[in-house]
Amino acid sequence: MAANFIVAIELGSSKMTGIAGKKNLDGSISVLAVVKEDSSTFIRKGVIYNIDKTAQCISNIVKKLTSILKTNISHVYVGVGGQSIRSVKNVIVKNLPADTIVTQEMVNELMDANRNMSYQDQEILDAATQEYKVDNQYQMDPVGIQCTRLEGNFLNILWRKEFYRKLNKCFDMAGVAIAEMNLAPLALADSVLTDAERRSGCALVDIGADTTTVSVYYKNVLRHLAVIPLGSHNITKDIASLQMEESDAENMKLKYGSAWTDNGEIDNNQMISIDSDRSVECRKFVEIVEGRTEEIIENVWYQIPQEYTDRLLGGIILTGGGSNMKNIEIAFRNHTHVEKIRIAKFVTQSITSKDADINAKNGMMNTVLGILAKGNMNCAGPEINADGDLFGAPKPTTTTAEIHKEPRKAYEIGSGIVLTEAEKQAAEEERRKAEEAAEAARKADEEAAEAARKAAEEDEKKESGLKKFGSKLKNIINKMIAEE
Repeated sequence: MAANFIVAIELGSSKMTGIAGKKNLDGSISVLAVVKEDSSTFIRKGVIYNIDKTAQCISNIVKKLTSILKTNISHVYVGVGGQSIRSVKNVIVKNLPADTIVTQEMVNELMDANRNMSYQDQEILDAATQEYKVDNQYQMDPVGIQCTRLEGNFLNILWRKEFYRKLNKCFDMAGVAIAEMNLAPLALADSVLTDAERRSGCALVDIGADTTTVSVYYKNVLRHLAVIPLGSHNITKDIASLQMEESDAENMKLKYGSAWTDNGEIDNNQMISIDSDRSVECRKFVEIVEGRTEEIIENVWYQIPQEYTDRLLGGIILTGGGSNMKNIEIAFRNHTHVEKIRIAKFVTQSITSKDADINAKNGMMNTVLGILAKGNMNCAGPEINADGDLFGAPKPTTTTAEIHKEPRKAYEIGSGIVLTEAEKQAAEEERRKAEEAAEAARKADEEAAEAARKAAEEDEKKESGLKKFGSKLKNIINKMIAEE
């Protein structure tokens, strides 16, 4: 099996997916293995609720991938998403002396200052630079411009600290090192949106099982990010309220469900079969499905900031499992009045695979493929021995902390990259040492200044004493001369 590959893991609300692929010289990706595990009992709305079960599931996925690849996995790429992710605008201002020319170091200082912002119970996952205000003019790149006031406008993406720490802890418990954590919505956007859509303004709507993620882009910059705690599974639950199993409700949704149905096409006398003994009125079924779908769409539209609702020239791009519902684009067009609606069934990268789920191109694998495309570090460890004994094979000793001994700075982080907890701890330790060194230098300077002051006082005393002695001597001589 290939000794050079990348491994990505997506922690979804219904399935945890692990994928291994190799990047080819022509830029295409060959998928080598895909593994899925049910995660509905311990991950809810994209958030880990049972640490032990999640760690075990991660371990199982890595073991299965290892078995298929016949090679140990040293580390993996991880997607971060789910409930409570939100974006908050922040402004950092730096006043400069007159006629100062902005340097890259000044811009880096603004980015660092923004990254060091503190939010109660929230962790900064990433920060997207909106623009810089140089005196009274907005610029994307202020370096080289002369000004007296530099203002940085940032969009900070936050997540609850509790969720962030649970995610890191699960991989530590599973003994799986994290090569890099990526914001799943941004990795998805990079893989399904065109440059024209991001530039002219668009909204990417990823309809998952338990959540719907909304990302708004304008002039190639992320302007807003939010996760709604509603997804296609909520439609299934509403159908299940007709007193049936959720599995049967899911089958009915897939078979008969439509996001929009013309009123003239609904037959009031038609019955839809639930099982061999029961059935439901067609109109009632349509009302249930459309009602919940409409609620999801209204919440999506509410999340788009007012200043961008009329700037979505690139339209609305739908993806995820929920985008497969019949007439979903018509329902969005009717409720948002945005004419340009596109369903992203697959990523823009060239992918080759034998896996049926990937080749189905139904939008359900787009996120994990986007995370895989972000990888650039070989995840292959030692090969398994000829007998294929997983237990006898040497296990990788690499840990997340070892990979990230030297933490990245804010200005070194690419769009969507999330610092691991090991990196944040290393950065905190580095900051603490720098503060201690600065404090020691300050004390040394104070002690040197105090010693210089005392020395000056001693010199002044000596000089004063000499002056007094000289004055007395002069008086004695003058007296002697007067008496003479």
